[in-house]
Amino acid sequence: MSNTRPDPITVEVIGSALSSIVEEMGEALVRASYSTNIKERRDCSTALFDIAGATLCQAEHIPIHLGSFIGIIAHILKRHPMERMQPGDVFVGNDAYEGGGTHLPDIVLAEPIFVDGRIVSWAVNLAHHSDFADRGHAHIFQEGLRIPPIRLYRAGELQQDVQELILLNCQVPRERLSDLRAQMAANRLGVSRMQALCAKYGTETVLAAGEALQDYAERKMRAGIAAIPDGTWTFADVHDSPEISGELPLTLTLTVAGDTMSLDFDGPDQVRAGINMTFTALLATVYYAVKTVVDPTLLPNAGLARPLQVTAREGSVLNCVLPAAVNARLSTCQRVVDLIHGALAQAVPERVTAAHNGACFVASFVGRQPITGEPWVYLETIGGGFGARATKDGLDGVHVHTTNTSNLPVEALEIEYPLTLMRYELVEGSGGAGRQRGGMGLRRVYRAEAECRLRMDGSRFASAPWGLQGGQPGGRGRFVYGPGIAPFVLGNGLLQAGDWVEIITPGGGGYGPPAERDPAALQRDLAEGSITPQAAQTIYGAD
Repeated sequence: MSNTRPDPITVEVIGSALSSIVEEMGEALVRASYSTNIKERRDCSTALFDIAGATLCQAEHIPIHLGSFIGIIAHILKRHPMERMQPGDVFVGNDAYEGGGTHLPDIVLAEPIFVDGRIVSWAVNLAHHSDFADRGHAHIFQEGLRIPPIRLYRAGELQQDVQELILLNCQVPRERLSDLRAQMAANRLGVSRMQALCAKYGTETVLAAGEALQDYAERKMRAGIAAIPDGTWTFADVHDSPEISGELPLTLTLTVAGDTMSLDFDGPDQVRAGINMTFTALLATVYYAVKTVVDPTLLPNAGLARPLQVTAREGSVLNCVLPAAVNARLSTCQRVVDLIHGALAQAVPERVTAAHNGACFVASFVGRQPITGEPWVYLETIGGGFGARATKDGLDGVHVHTTNTSNLPVEALEIEYPLTLMRYELVEGSGGAGRQRGGMGLRRVYRAEAECRLRMDGSRFASAPWGLQGGQPGGRGRFVYGPGIAPFVLGNGLLQAGDWVEIITPGGGGYGPPAERDPAALQRDLAEGSITPQAAQTIYGAD
């Protein structure tokens, strides 16, 4: 603990500077990257950590990526003594069990920041490398290259053999190399900016401000929790996936006691599918979901986690152990958010939205370019409906909760890959009815222009995103196969040139009784095609 205690204004100025650093790192990563998944879809995140691995600041990118950040520094320090580190050392890792990660495509680069010969913090970034495609997901060994935290650079010198090992295990090594270089550029920018900040305000002042910012986040979280009535609430939901048969029952018992909150999760044993969650993935999801209800203005640092106690049975689908597969953990994370919001809705319904689409629909293509014969891999995650709020309708066709990427523009998709997007539209009637209407899901229809393999994933096929306070559930997700295409096995299948598939994502739940919807809003829904005339009569009671 530093003895230098800066005044509140200095703390605020330094806090804003830290936020600017991570945001600038993120923009550098996006602008310098090569793959569409990062340069267009922005599937990446950046952060600064203190020397112990506590979050100082995370950019507003992808909430689940915090799960791959919060364990990486501890794993580095377990393997590499800090006193042996040098300026220019850069560590790379992705493993879910020995690297602090949550799934293998998310490769993390972490670089210690030296000031006056000592480490004062860490620059960390993550990029989702859409490369480990066309694989099985029965266990982690099928899902890609596992990288424990090892040096990619030693004192500024690239470890060529390490890089060659990584690239040899990639299907599109040119993309991987370019994206890794973009990650290096982002971290180097973060190192430079942090060193300049320390030079301007003094290292001790900057470190003390980091501690003060974490303490402030803790105080705000405790105050927000204290404003919620004491009590214990239980909420249950189910999770389905193309990778499994049936539905997994999941339960949360949430207790508020004064200024603390405990969350005890229960679920079935881990499964031979990629939907298992590591404990760090669970923590990242909890921090996000609680923050959205308790106080969305909370600073994104480690202090907000201090009043929270999170438990889940080891070896379960919500806290898996080796060798569980984890590639599709994000879909399960979305259901965990539903559990938390469903429990808190019983205590503070006015603060909670109806269920969002509750899924992360994925289309992952792999094939060879018709002209050059070079391999190509394209991954897309597709948004859906946002749950209705107490005073506003839900948003249509957006990413929600722990994912925050963009859909690739049609022009960029069709230029780079042998695919054609035949339809891209909102799904009429998919938003849950209510006084406030849930957001609509999306429809995307892909046609293959050359043979390729496709893996599709999603959730809310059997269950629907629930409504609140009398609101109705949103529409379910669905896959539709074109003529001559047999339904995929566990979400995997082969497309020939000319084949097409349709992906429909769920809508959001409604809020409040449909009969209470404002007539002007109902007329607008009809004019915009959000609902059908039949629904206006039978559900909303319109003349």
